[in-house]
Amino acid sequence: MTSTAQRQELQNKIWKIANDVRGSVDGWDFKQFVLGTLFYRFISENFTKYIEGGDASVKYASLADDVITPAIKDDAIKTKGYFIYPSQLFVNVARTANTNPNLNTDLKAIFDSIENSANGYPSEQDIKGLFADFDTTSTRLGNTVENKNSRLAAVLKGVAELNFGNFEDNEIDLFGDAYEFLISNYAANAGKSGGEYFTPQHVSKLIAQLAMHGQTTVNKIYDPAAGSGSLLLQAKKHFDNHIIQEGFFGQEVNHTTYNLARMNMFLHNINYDKFNIVLGDTLREPHLGDDKPFDAIVSNPPYSISWIGSDDPTLINDDRFAPAGVLAPKSKADFAFVLHCLSYLSSKGRAALVCFPGIFYRGGAEQKIRKYLVDNNYVESVISLAPNLFYGTSIAVNLLVLSKHKSDTKTQFIDASGEDFFKKVTNNNLMTDDHIAKVMELFAGKEEVAHVAVSVDNDKIAENDYNLSVSSYVEARDTREKINIIELNQEVEQTVKKITQLRADIDAIIKEIEA
Repeated sequence: MTSTAQRQELQNKIWKIANDVRGSVDGWDFKQFVLGTLFYRFISENFTKYIEGGDASVKYASLADDVITPAIKDDAIKTKGYFIYPSQLFVNVARTANTNPNLNTDLKAIFDSIENSANGYPSEQDIKGLFADFDTTSTRLGNTVENKNSRLAAVLKGVAELNFGNFEDNEIDLFGDAYEFLISNYAANAGKSGGEYFTPQHVSKLIAQLAMHGQTTVNKIYDPAAGSGSLLLQAKKHFDNHIIQEGFFGQEVNHTTYNLARMNMFLHNINYDKFNIVLGDTLREPHLGDDKPFDAIVSNPPYSISWIGSDDPTLINDDRFAPAGVLAPKSKADFAFVLHCLSYLSSKGRAALVCFPGIFYRGGAEQKIRKYLVDNNYVESVISLAPNLFYGTSIAVNLLVLSKHKSDTKTQFIDASGEDFFKKVTNNNLMTDDHIAKVMELFAGKEEVAHVAVSVDNDKIAENDYNLSVSSYVEARDTREKINIIELNQEVEQTVKKITQLRADIDAIIKEIEA
């Protein structure tokens, strides 16, 4: 089966589970239960595969819990980061789910046991709270234990029936694709805030390629507003043959989304020792900055959110913001995230960020920050994308590429908003692989292309009040219909003659009537 067929089959089945089972539960809330069950199945099968070690004679799910020695458990936790007893495996729980009157409490006990197994080990912080949003006792599942169990059993049955086969034999990342499909669809259809932190796969792919461009190896990759981790994972998907030496790092302020990001790492088979996702406010409580800077940074920070800014007098002396000499406006934190990323960026790396277009031309503090970025030659490229690419907004966003190792003092501007750079689909516009390749070719070549790409000397940008809007430098294509003046004049002349003749004919008719 082709990757497209596999993905379509999976998506159809996942969507059916989500819609058939949830009943009166709000879709955006219920996705947590579907995602949680997918995650539970994944780590169960992944753990089983690790324990069995390719030995066909070992059937871990059939073993009794009491055959597990402390040494076996200790070794497994050190390697995988957690432990699951045979009786706790998804396959065993799903088998008796329909007849288990204690299903909801049994599941809670299992999830607590998995999380607690990491206590005292290096993986503790990566495992702690992973199932926090999979609340099997929640009234969202029903008002009675019977209702809760019935719905949980239906979800377990639906996920159990999904044919994932052998992981290594699949053309797609089955668990990861299922996860991202659910997130994206609920973000697009739920009418809630989910879309604000989900970056579509195709845009994520472009951002990852921009950040990694020209680097055969990177020390690590970082997202300061990690969301569900989609941007970090695109880097993994696209650069599996590259060496990301120390793994994937991020920070997220929303607790639910933070859990989703960590789950997503495991779903994509990234072990606990290869990622570090931290909970907290990136702007006020930054983590992960004490180690060496990052060679690759990707991010889609929230657009124009409020932050404490100048109300906190210590921030102007913060190493991230002090060099610019001014803080981002309190009502628009966009440039605070930009300066944060710049501060965390290594001398050989790149940062690629999604930005609200307004920050590139507004005055005041934002203009002063643009001056700092341009005068210090940190802006490599500003790329305008097509409208309606993102879930929940039709805004035509920009991509900002930062670098500390530019070989010239020019800034590139690319207008990728035209019809040559996206495909119109039902809900949102889409950038295909060909569109992404076209943008990357322009970015890498730095050649001037009429109406599409131009590189501008930084002193000219300074003369233009440090305006970084793409439309200020890339001349728009004239799409107006071209008029042949000679032909037009001939048509007008003929029309006038016809009118003159018509008037003469009318006058003649009137004279006949009057006579």
